Amino acid sequence: MNIPIAVLVHGLWHGSWCWDDVRAALDGRGVDSVAVDLPLTDLPADTAAVREVLDAAGRPAVLVGHSYGGAVVTGAGAHPLVRELVYVAAFQLAEGESVSRTGLGDLPDTRLAEAMVVSGGEVGLDPVLGSQLLYGDAPAEVAAAAVARLRPVGRQVFRGVPGAVAWRTVPSTYAVCAADEVVHPARQRAMARRATRSVEWDCGHSPATTRPEAVADLVAERVRALS
Repeated sequence: MNIPIAVLVHGLWHGSWCWDDVRAALDGRGVDSVAVDLPLTDLPADTAAVREVLDAAGRPAVLVGHSYGGAVVTGAGAHPLVRELVYVAAFQLAEGESVSRTGLGDLPDTRLAEAMVVSGGEVGLDPVLGSQLLYGDAPAEVAAAAVARLRPVGRQVFRGVPGAVAWRTVPSTYAVCAADEVVHPARQRAMARRATRSVEWDCGHSPATTRPEAVADLVAERVRALS
């Protein structure tokens, strides 16, 4: 079967569940999708998890990464079945870069570091500030339900450097979230200049939750462009 599929990759502290509304919207548009559950231990393990899903799908794919998921798809996008990359408020990293160290110059930061809670080899999020940063533009009950499902991540994820930089050879689309309080919009716009094309949405960091129809529209457009 050569019908293209969308492969969705979440960011830190989340799981495949964060794509549920987008997947439902993609179903309504006749687009097949699968959401990956990352181990969130380190970047090589996360990249391998995506490559396994691509192998199992066995179909041309649009690979979509949100936030840290951008670092993952940057490396996993070298898989021969990947036809396009979509970055949603995501880390479109260049050679030698990690989510904690990009070569983009002096750009403003957010309060994300303040929200992190380090315990041994794992990093969690303060539930109050974390909710504000991740889901500040979501209804309170939606934000609370999402934050209740967050999980700690391995400290190594912040230092991981992608083993390949797939956007050098694979077309890419970047969706900037202009009201983001996790990845500063100025940083996103700098990374978006690396993409083949870009769009900008007036939303916070989690459009898969707050604007699933818009996310599905973009992903479906890029999947159909493969036909």
